[in-house]
Amino acid sequence: MAASVQLLCLATSSGVPLYCRSKGESRQLPFSVIGSLNGVHMFGSNQDVLLTSTCTDNTRVCWRVFQDSITLIVMTSEEDASDLYLGRLLDNIFSAMVLLIGLDDLVNLKNVERLKRELRACYKLIDSFLAASDWIGDLTQCVDCVVSPDTDILQEALDVFVGAAESNFGCLMVMGKVVVATEKWWRLAAQEVMLLAWLVGSLAPSSSRDYPIYLPQGSPTVPHRLMTFQLVPGVEVCLLCGPTPSLQQVQAELVERFWSPLLEPLKGCLRTHQRCFPTSTPLHPSILGLLLINREQNKNLFILQPHGVEHSQQQGAALPPTRRKSILRLFYTLAVSAYFPADTTEDKSGYILTRAFCFEVTATPLVIGPTPG
Repeated sequence: MAASVQLLCLATSSGVPLYCRSKGESRQLPFSVIGSLNGVHMFGSNQDVLLTSTCTDNTRVCWRVFQDSITLIVMTSEEDASDLYLGRLLDNIFSAMVLLIGLDDLVNLKNVERLKRELRACYKLIDSFLAASDWIGDLTQCVDCVVSPDTDILQEALDVFVGAAESNFGCLMVMGKVVVATEKWWRLAAQEVMLLAWLVGSLAPSSSRDYPIYLPQGSPTVPHRLMTFQLVPGVEVCLLCGPTPSLQQVQAELVERFWSPLLEPLKGCLRTHQRCFPTSTPLHPSILGLLLINREQNKNLFILQPHGVEHSQQQGAALPPTRRKSILRLFYTLAVSAYFPADTTEDKSGYILTRAFCFEVTATPLVIGPTPG
């Protein structure tokens, strides 16, 4: 039987279910089961016991309460689901809710039925966290990136374009991965940058969008506008701005003016996005997958086909890309949980982390750990 995941969101004070999302072959849980799962957590709280997770022979359950208002419960039969992963999953999902509807409505539950309707806008983003994607930022809390051979040209064009749009926050994405971004975009909280990339990657393709969003850490109660423009299929430029300028103004006056001359570099981003870095960068043929993390800049490269699709298909019988992804995620979880415990807590004082981490899946028994800083 395929692995399944079920996510429950409830009002903490009343236990009223707000939504239920699932992945895989899972049936809708009856209200009695939902009530029992919430009840055992509430019973523990009343006894000054914090219940965070438990497991049976084939299921792991994790609870989290946010702002004393929203309770999230996740159940999964996935073999490689760890407490670290499930904890970050629930944190990402609550932050996704804040991103799209704001913190006020989640904290002040005055009208539950209205909140249920508003939360429907979060379903696509929430489902993308439950689904198996080729990104890993949900686990590392860094944004998935692509290194383009034309980075300097694209960075210069982006900075000028964002300035012309009277903003300081902008980025260029290919298939949900960041290619270049402005300096202030990188100054946003790491989870916010990751969430914005996941949001754009989870939405249906569109020539342009004007999306109201909140920044979970920087501005959880005051909305901003996220504008996106498709430059070529799969490549989008994004802006964070206030009430001005209008979507139509940027589309008509700025997009073609700044980006039409860069059609070939933009298409080059598409050719690079699976490998994540230029083919001119040599890589040993035994390396089947790679996770490179820069903790100072909160960026990572997550590569499952480093030598192209054809080479991957030749190696696929021994280790298909889905298995490489699973191994890298498992090894990252093990390394962070066992050897870098500071990375699993908010307070990192007292620990010294190297500037970058590199994890590899190879065709030979070789695993590379933290790179020398």
